[in-house]
Amino acid sequence: MSSQPQSVTHNDSHSSASRSSNTAVVIGGGIVGVCCALYLQRDGYQVTLIDPARPGDSTAKWSCGQMAVSEVIPLSKPGILKKIPGWLLDQQGPLALRPSAFPGILPWFLRFLACARHSRIVEIAAQMATLTEHVYDDYQPLLASCPDKQLLGQRPIIEVFDSVAGLEHERPHLDLRRDLGFKSEELDADAIADLEPALAGKFRHGLLFPDWRAVSDTEGFIAALTGSFIAQGGQRIQTQATRLVEQQGQASGVVLDNGQLCRADKIVVAAGTGSRPFFSQLGVSIPLAGIAGYQAVLPTPDVEFRHSVIYADGGFCFSPMVRGLQIGGTIEFAGEGAEPNFKRAEIILQKAKRLLPQLNTSQLEFGVGYRPFLPDTKPVIDQSRRLSNVFMAFGHGQLGLTLGATTGRLISDLVTGRRPAQDLTPFSASRF
Repeated sequence: MSSQPQSVTHNDSHSSASRSSNTAVVIGGGIVGVCCALYLQRDGYQVTLIDPARPGDSTAKWSCGQMAVSEVIPLSKPGILKKIPGWLLDQQGPLALRPSAFPGILPWFLRFLACARHSRIVEIAAQMATLTEHVYDDYQPLLASCPDKQLLGQRPIIEVFDSVAGLEHERPHLDLRRDLGFKSEELDADAIADLEPALAGKFRHGLLFPDWRAVSDTEGFIAALTGSFIAQGGQRIQTQATRLVEQQGQASGVVLDNGQLCRADKIVVAAGTGSRPFFSQLGVSIPLAGIAGYQAVLPTPDVEFRHSVIYADGGFCFSPMVRGLQIGGTIEFAGEGAEPNFKRAEIILQKAKRLLPQLNTSQLEFGVGYRPFLPDTKPVIDQSRRLSNVFMAFGHGQLGLTLGATTGRLISDLVTGRRPAQDLTPFSASRF
């Protein structure tokens, strides 16, 4: 970690944000943080964004790049308890649990299992749908300000299954999604082959999600939004925020890694798993876990994919990206501070090669993102009770990219004192 801010980027244009006397600091420059910064900027705030990494180099970079608007079903599904021994024993499955991590993560798992009741799953899905149904409307004004108008693709997402049994296993979740207003279409072998010639003859059962979209450059997507924020008068400081400065029940600023104070009228903590160091000052006790998601990138795969394709039984996704074909999505509960286990990415790659032996794996790159998960798979979007001018936006799990703009809009509503259009009670920090 650097002891000095690595860079300060700003634009001195005389926008409404740069003229405003209202100042805000957003801690965390990933997709959620930059969207919060942009929405605050739209509301007239002079915003400083603080993050130790370069723009785009965040957890969402190593995602599948999907706007997964109907992915509202929590990870905790009926029968999950029976699967935990398998996760401990089989480190090659799509979801693994390191034995060394189990004691430390046990309290989290107990809360997680409490969400596995059918009634609880239906409740969580309905609550998440109140956020995801606004994804495209919320991104529209942010993307409209970016020079590149092709940041968000227009093609839907495909999911394929080894057998009809896999499809039938998903049927209750499809019915729940349909009841919430989301669409899906069943695909046969001919339809799959027509949409994805690379998979011709390999699958007979699939789904099309017409209301999902994909980002083909996750790093570039975040970087472009960051560039737009700076062009409109925002400032981004590439360093670590270490603590909040408190004064009479509020925070007056943020202390940076070199001891410098960045003053602000309003502060948003949106740093994913990096939000945890601020919990004591925020007056919250939140079971936020960083769950590793691994990816393998093939720069010259020699196989063309037209869509982002989820291979359900394989437990991973093929994502055509600007940087190459990305293969990943596997999840590992590794424990706090654990080193990445890139054998997980190698396992994905071998599974992909069994399906597509012609894949060119030369010059491959591995990546990992630590997804900030809460046991009920819902984010925290809330105002601190202890420091009334500090706001929280973290815990989005696998939906950070999907919910970035919606979270930004809602946070800006809270900061400015507007009544949010959605009920934020289900996303309260005090629910734990």
